Parts: sequence; C-alpha cells; structure tokens
Amino acid sequence: MNPIVVVPARLSSTRLPEKPLAMIAGEPMIVHVWRRAMETELGPVVVAVDHPSVADAVIRVGGRAIMTRPEHPSGTDRIAEALATADPDGRHDVVINFQGDLPTVAPHVTRQTAALLDDPEVMLATPVALIVDPEELEAASVVKMVGSPIDAHRFRALYFTRVRAPWGEGPIYHHIGLYAWRRAAFERFVALPPSTLELREKLEQLRAIEAGMRVDAVLVEDVPLGVDTRADLLRAREILDPAGFYPYPCENKVDA
Repeated sequence: MNPIVVVPARLSSTRLPEKPLAMIAGEPMIVHVWRRAMETELGPVVVAVDHPSVADAVIRVGGRAIMTRPEHPSGTDRIAEALATADPDGRHDVVINFQGDLPTVAPHVTRQTAALLDDPEVMLATPVALIVDPEELEAASVVKMVGSPIDAHRFRALYFTRVRAPWGEGPIYHHIGLYAWRRAAFERFVALPPSTLELREKLEQLRAIEAGMRVDAVLVEDVPLGVDTRADLLRAREILDPAGFYPYPCENKVDA
C-alpha cells in the first residue's frame, strides 16, 4: 500500500470559533494535529484548508497545506478536492482521513487502522474503543459501532448510530472518527449522494455501508480527545502541556 494522509481543517466552527487556530501549548491546534499525522510515518501528509490563516500556520512549521473551497459540506469532500491537487495521477492507493480536531491521537491507532486494508475485501477501516463511562452510553455525541466480531480486536462494522446499541447485555463500542480508505472506494463514495440512513443519523460512514462497501473496525485502547467545545480545548491544553507530557504513554507497549 502507498498511503497519503489528508487532514481536513475548516476555520469556522459553531461551537468553537476558529478551532484550527486555537492555541495549545504555544501552537495552533492544527499544528499539533499535523504533528500527530506525521508521527504515523504512513506517507506524505497534506492539510486541506479553507482559509489562508490556517495554511500559514501549517506552512510555518514545514507542513504542506492545500487551499480548498470553504463551502464543502464535509471533511470528506474537502479531502477529495485536496487529493485531486496533491495526487492527480492516483499514485497513492490508500487515503487516510485524519480529522483536524484530534490533537492527541496516538500513532499506533492510525497504523492499526490502516493495517486492516491488508485484507483486500475491506474498503474502509476505522478504530473503535470499549465504552466504560456510563454517560457515554446514552450520549448522542458518542457514536456507537454495531459490529460482528472477526476476532478479539477486529469487527465487521454493520451499523453506526448515536443511540445505545446493540440491545442487551454485552460490550458497546465508541467509534473514533479516523478513517483509512482504499482510494477506489473513496472516489466512489464521494461521487454518491448522501444516503437515507446517513441523513437520518447524520453519520457519513453509513453511506459506505448502504452502498455495500465492507467496513472493518479495529479495537484500540487509546481514545483520542476530539476537540469540539471550550471544555475539550481546556482538556487538550492539560494533556499537551508545555512541559512536554507525552500524550500516549501506551505507545511502546502497544507497538512491542
């Protein structure tokens, strides 16, 4: 496989204005995310931006930024435009969608996700984690994956939902918004209209399932912090402090 990592970054945000430029430990959040993407060492990293100020922040630290139209309805659409510029000849056959609001995601989480594409039948791969906080079970902001186990650490994803599911006793899994796409599946996906269940649940990955694409999920221990609110930002600042606290202490244990 020959992956390319693309980070979609949108300046405007309803809950946290100018989120990519929010300062964490002396640097804009988008720079932290770019560093996490670079640490995966999976391939070149491109940040798909919609404003020159975000591009400047990335370029200032040596990253590559590509300007895209501000009106894209989703990060996936933004990635598609940036990909056409970054790799018009299709040399990269895997596209990693590295969300622009995950400044603490550990490198092994992305690597484990991309490794699922070693199976040629898998079109899209994504990580999940066991829900241990009872409040998350009922929270609509926490997306749940309903899947059929393949082994102790891997699932065939059957559905994603914002409600508690599946019913009955047993583990429930929190979906983490990071994706590894087979390039051909990604291009097919962005050409499709939004699907019925996608619109109802407001979950883009359901479009892939409704289109018959195989989606697999890998179980990981580390749940990265998604920064959506002021409270999340304050938590990110606690984690990524100026003293250099390592945000993923399990890295060596997992990779060993």
